Amino acid sequence: MKLKLFLLAVSTVFALPMDAQSRLRSTRVHNTDTLPALVKQYMDSLKVTKANIDSTVVEANTNDGKYYRLFAPLTFYHGVSENMFALEKNGDEQDRTLANIYLNRPDLVRNTQRQLDLVGPVVNPYPESVTPETELAHKVVAKADDADIEAPVDIFVAKPNFWKLSGNYSLQLFQNYVSDNWYKGGESNYSMLGTVTLQANYNNKQRFRWENKLELRLGLQNSKGDTLHTVRASEDLIRYTGKVGLQATKRWYYTFQLIASTQFMRGLKSNDHTVYSNFLSPLYINPSLGMDYSVDALKGKLTGSIHLAPIAYNLTYIKDSKMASRFSVDEGKHTKYDFGSEVTLDLAWNIANNISWKTRLYGYTSYKRVLVEWENTVTFIFNKYISSNIFIYPRFDDGAKRGKHGYMQMKEFISLGFNYGF
Repeated sequence: MKLKLFLLAVSTVFALPMDAQSRLRSTRVHNTDTLPALVKQYMDSLKVTKANIDSTVVEANTNDGKYYRLFAPLTFYHGVSENMFALEKNGDEQDRTLANIYLNRPDLVRNTQRQLDLVGPVVNPYPESVTPETELAHKVVAKADDADIEAPVDIFVAKPNFWKLSGNYSLQLFQNYVSDNWYKGGESNYSMLGTVTLQANYNNKQRFRWENKLELRLGLQNSKGDTLHTVRASEDLIRYTGKVGLQATKRWYYTFQLIASTQFMRGLKSNDHTVYSNFLSPLYINPSLGMDYSVDALKGKLTGSIHLAPIAYNLTYIKDSKMASRFSVDEGKHTKYDFGSEVTLDLAWNIANNISWKTRLYGYTSYKRVLVEWENTVTFIFNKYISSNIFIYPRFDDGAKRGKHGYMQMKEFISLGFNYGF
């Protein structure tokens, strides 16, 4: 017992000095001048540690393909060379790495960007995050009740319009003045020419077509030298052309054609009381059956049709029997008819933006008589409303009375005036 008390006393004696020393150490105060130096050393060590971290270490949860090009089968990308040689250096570490491989180890290149483009566009390794301008939550519309939903609207299908309408109007005015003492002679005159062309064509795109064309021409002339007539017609025509066709091939049609023509006014000559023609004197009616060829050439600049009819009928009607003999109709009768073959060529050629040529060639033969008409109109367009026309019309008819030029007839004029088409 005495021994235990002795050991306890000895341990207490040695513990008291050691506790006092520890208290002295804990209450020791450092010099304030040493604190900034310690902090600076600590910050410098952090910077060195950060610089030594491997730059290729990437977080495991990255979702972009920033380094995809380095680990995929080596491909030559156009953007690498563009970035390296650009005035503003846009190339990053990856571009420099790829450029180094391209220059030193070109044998490692397996693909090119052109090959990838054939498969699909190259994915941008730096996708841009898209942020909406406004919160979509503010634009959500409350769901409507089923009772508020109206019944579906009936669908209306409009019937297609297979009609194509077009037309052209022109009015040409002329004036010529010659004094009484003009050294070459001549006479003053005024003239006017009006033309109207209307077309209404039907094509149902299923082999059937119906074409209608109405041509009206009337020219009036006043001349001082004509003391018997104040005004007389210089050009006079009413003509209808109709076609009904059924498509046989791409451009050929089985076609029935009807042509009917007459005039507006009396046909007169200067200082002559004789009436040479009049309305329905004559009236020509020409039905025919044959084939039509649809012309579309010169990239759409030359269009029209060619009608070939081995079966044709020609009827001449004279309302005033006194004029019968002028049109090869027996005296006292009003009609004359015969059968034969017919060809009609009707073309339009846009030579240039402001120059066009329209031609109509009509030929009929009954193997006893030949009739050929060739109308040519060249139009010079100056603007939307002003144009000039050159009209040349040779005609051959061996059934008419023979003149000093044989059976050949000719008409020609040049005009300038108003023109409008639609």
